[in-house]
Parts: sequence; C-alpha cells; structure tokens
Amino acid sequence: MAIVKPFKGLRTPSQEVCEELACLPYDVMNSEEAAQMAAGKPRSLLHVTRAEIDCPAGTDIHSETVYNKSVENFNMFQEKGWLVQDEEAKFYIYAQTMDGRTQYGIVGCAACEDYMNGIIKKHELTRPDKEEDRMILTRYVKANLEPVFFAYKAVPEIDAIVEEIVKSKKADYDFVAEDGFGHHFWAINCPETNKRLEELFATKVPYTYVADGHHRTAAAARIGAEFKSKNPNHNGTEEYNFFMAVHFPDHQLKIIDYNRVVKDLNGLTEEQLLAKLGEHFTVEDMGTEIYHPAKLHEFSMYLGGRWYKLTAKPGSYDDNDPIGVLDVTILSNHVLADILDIQDLRTSKRIDFVGGIRGLGELKRRVDNGEMKVAFALYPVSMEQLINIADTGNIMPPKTTWFEPKLRSGMVIHKI
Repeated sequence: MAIVKPFKGLRTPSQEVCEELACLPYDVMNSEEAAQMAAGKPRSLLHVTRAEIDCPAGTDIHSETVYNKSVENFNMFQEKGWLVQDEEAKFYIYAQTMDGRTQYGIVGCAACEDYMNGIIKKHELTRPDKEEDRMILTRYVKANLEPVFFAYKAVPEIDAIVEEIVKSKKADYDFVAEDGFGHHFWAINCPETNKRLEELFATKVPYTYVADGHHRTAAAARIGAEFKSKNPNHNGTEEYNFFMAVHFPDHQLKIIDYNRVVKDLNGLTEEQLLAKLGEHFTVEDMGTEIYHPAKLHEFSMYLGGRWYKLTAKPGSYDDNDPIGVLDVTILSNHVLADILDIQDLRTSKRIDFVGGIRGLGELKRRVDNGEMKVAFALYPVSMEQLINIADTGNIMPPKTTWFEPKLRSGMVIHKI
C-alpha cells in the first residue's frame, strides 16, 4: 500500500504573495522565457528554480554559480517572509480549473522507498542528465521546490473528504493565472482529517502512478538514498525519505493529445506517401478545414495544405498488447519507421512533438511555413491505458501523454 503523509509545508502567507510567487514548472520554458515570466516579479519562484535569470548573461545553467544563486534567493524569500513554514504537519488540497473542469489533488509526501520498490509506478523512461540537474538543485536548497503529479485509483472516502472541505472552507489561495487556468488551494488544519487521509492511502491505495514528473520523482528518490547513506543515525523518519507530490484521483484526470511534425518525406512525393499509407490505413481526404481524430486508431494528417483522416486497418495493431494497441505505436511502426525512416524518436532531428494544448492550428502553421513537411495528430491516450501500461511493467513510447494544466510551483514547498 502507498505511503502518503502530511508535512510542514513552506508556503506564502497571503493570496497576494502567492499570485506573484507561484510559477510554471522549470522544464516548460527556456532561460529567456523564464526571464520574461519573472520580469517585474521579484517574488516569483523562478528566481529559485531558474536562478540563471539573476546571473550574468551566458552563465552555464548547470554551473555552481547558478545553484548558489538558487540557495541565496531561496534563503532571501524566507528571510523576507515570502515563504513561511507551517508549524504542524498537514495535507493540502490543490485544485486546478481548465475549460470549466476542475480536478482536486491531495498534496502530501510520497515515500522514496515506494518508488524503489514499485509501489509508485512509472510509464516513461528517464534520462540521467535531466535527473542529475534536479538532484543537484535539491541537494543545494534541501527542499522539493516543485511537486510531482501523481494519480491513484479513486477512493470514494477520499473524494468525500475533499468535497466536504472545498464546499465548506474558504480557499487559502484562489486565483486565475495569466494563462487563464484557475488555481485553488486549501490547507487541511483538522488533525483528525489529516490522520484519516493518511490511513485511507495506507489501506485503500495499493499503488500510485507518476502522471507527470518522472525525472523529478527519480531525482527525489535518489536524493533520499544519498542523504540516507550519509546519515549514520538514519531511522527512516527523516524528511529526506519523502518527497512532495499532488495525488489526483484517476477519474478526474484528462490526458490531451501529443502530436508529431516531420521535416521531410524521406525522399517521397506527397502522392507516394499517400499510396504507401494505404497499406495499413484507410485514407480519406477531409479538405482544407482542420480535422480532429474522433476515436482510438484514427489519425489526422496535414499534408500539402489538406487534412486527411487515417484509420488504422485491423491487423496493424494488437488489442491484447498494452503497448501494441497504442496509437503512438501504430504511427511509429507503420508510418514514422517503415515509411519515413525515423527509427529513434528520442534522437532523430527530423521529428518534433507538439502538445495538444497548442491546438492543431500549430501543426498547420509549422507545415504551411515550410519548417515541416507533414503533421500527424493523435487521439489522446486514456488514463485507463496509462494505468494498464504501468501495472504491467511496460513503458510508453516517448512523448505519449500530455497533462494540462501544469502544477504551479510555489503553492507549497517541502523542506528535507
């Protein structure tokens, strides 16, 4: 069963500070974009998570100078009272609203041990270099600055507790960010409720699932092991044994599409590509209006100013294989690899990936301007598919899932 425990959160004392301090996660922007987002916002947590914005131009973002600046700014935030630690350990509720739909997560500490022993399940591979960067920052600031995004199979008793709190209590923070998404946050101050939530996770939640944040999860677990190895008096209760995650019930989450654009047709003409696609797909010309895939095993392709519906033919996928049934697998096997000769999605420079939050108009734009030659839109993966893949120990192909909205960093921080 999953260990999820309350903690003494480090957070802002007011709504006003929270609106300025809370920011997008470090990995959805580059240094220039981070500097623009933090401009005129001295209390933005980007001064800690992307401290290169406060260093001389050209400073290596992985240098000791940048990590030391993160520590300096983090300490300054606490000295100025922009971040204050709660006196009692507690859970928190973090809710997000997008397109009129709200999802409610429990902010609590997951156990590093659970990641190591498979209670926390993953569905993506991680890259050591990306893990290392977050490990170093955590080592310097001795805190989980940004939460990871977890899912769990919904538990009615937990749903009921959350519903009662959000209906009866005023949110500590409640604001709409510049991207139009709503963010709502409650501290759970009742000791009995906190105890009950911890018990429910320990008895009703056998596994949790990394939805978004595989690198931060792996980095946190490795940091926990590192701190443990250096503590001769280790007893397992130290804060470094745990890391901060927002746990969402699976039935509230929605995965959006993650699409592909390709720079060339591997020497083929448009007519030759269409002919080759006919081997594994029924190809229909849908005209010049944007066409969205309507169901599983249906794809949308933009080529030469026109949209096409590609429907995978029976036999081109395996319904009994958790990976083989995925649309990303069908596209990778029968189009990207076989026809366009893109064999490794992680390393090929001929392909790029576009999150569905940007819309299919972004695919059209990148083809029309000549940057790309063809675009493919996919029907989104379901939470059921994600959980099935994680439960069977499989790994999804790269760039399969896109969760939105992103968790804001700085709503609460866990010191280790």
